[in-house]
Amino acid sequence: MPQKPKPPSTTALHRCPWAANEWNIPYHDEEWGVPIHHDRLLFEFLILEGAQAGLSWDTILRKRARYQEVFDNFDPQLVARYDAKKVRALLKDPGIIRNRLKIAASISNAQAFLEVQKEFGGFDAYIWRFVGEKPKQNNWTTHKKVPAKTPESDAMSKDLLKRGFRFVGSTICYAFMQATGMVNDHLTTCFRHRLLL
Repeated sequence: MPQKPKPPSTTALHRCPWAANEWNIPYHDEEWGVPIHHDRLLFEFLILEGAQAGLSWDTILRKRARYQEVFDNFDPQLVARYDAKKVRALLKDPGIIRNRLKIAASISNAQAFLEVQKEFGGFDAYIWRFVGEKPKQNNWTTHKKVPAKTPESDAMSKDLLKRGFRFVGSTICYAFMQATGMVNDHLTTCFRHRLLL
């Protein structure tokens, strides 16, 4: 059973409407939308966003600590070498999403990730090209206006698929862009929006 994070010290802050419980409030306040340039962390979000497909992000947040544990802290060099024995162990682990296709994709994605690192000198250098190397600042006033995908996420998805990545449809790519700060999709009424400008 994962340990619940401590609730934030203040509840008076205006947040994006989806941040409403002890799991997603700390994630919203500390991580979501913060620009990431560390390859290991980019790989972690790539795998977690793929695992989230068809599920809620809260489900992933609850399982994230276990994912970090059994996926060797998302070291792509190690994940790329997972064998059939490791896959069987992962499929038996109730602490993660036990989906054979998603687990297989995490391994092949690690292999593709390493190829991108070789070609571009880092995954960071490759992925940030899709937003012109700097975060796109949006100014949404309501959650309904936030898109599920954009031309940038379409382009990212197409290129990742061409390179052998899986579970990287445009909607997943846009969620990845939001999580890693490639776009600032905090609502203008949210206290985090101005902090990430």
